[in-house]
Amino acid sequence: MSWFIYMIEVSDNTLYTGITTDLDRRFKQHLDGKGAKYFHGRKPVKIVYTESNHDRSSASVREAAIKKLTREQKKQLIKC
Repeated sequence: MSWFIYMIEVSDNTLYTGITTDLDRRFKQHLDGKGAKYFHGRKPVKIVYTESNHDRSSASVREAAIKKLTREQKKQLIKC
């Protein structure tokens, strides 16, 4: 099974990073207020970055690495 890492632009101008096996389903869950507590009081705007072809383990490691990046580093990653 292929896992995705994704970043979502949020209504408060922040970036949310997560992993999933189904991008469309997970984004809809975020829109519906289900799943991540991060979206309580915030609205997801759009997916701005994805990586694919990870297994569960490598996706989790990559997600943690991305979450440690500064906002500017994340913006550079999105531009690539």
